[in-house]
Amino acid sequence: MSSTPDEPAPRAVFRPSSLQVLVALAIAFCATPVALGAPLLFLLYLLPLGLIYWTLRVRTVVDAEALTVRRLLGGRRVPWAEISSLRLVRGSRHTSSRVSAVLTDGAELPLPAVTVRDLPQLAAVSGGRLPDPAGE
Repeated sequence: MSSTPDEPAPRAVFRPSSLQVLVALAIAFCATPVALGAPLLFLLYLLPLGLIYWTLRVRTVVDAEALTVRRLLGGRRVPWAEISSLRLVRGSRHTSSRVSAVLTDGAELPLPAVTVRDLPQLAAVSGGRLPDPAGE
């Protein structure tokens, strides 16, 4: 599949679920009686605000040139030439497996919001730099 100058380059964005914002708002709503009960308990609202900020900020963006990771504070863009492989970190029974990029210098870069089920899409957008685990 070749792209013409009119077509945008393929790109994939992996984010945490947006439902986490709803969960954070529910936490804030439920914390209201406690937060208004005594001085300084209004600081309980920092927890849902932090969760909302994390949900909207954290992501992994993959395109044909590089892999970009945005974290809570800061981020990093890594060209494909610096990535040697991917490492799968098995999750527990209640959490899904996570994916990390292994860099050529041996360091590991966790990929936020990327799970094992996202690997075929990651391989397709990488432009052949990563093998498709499904073998298609």
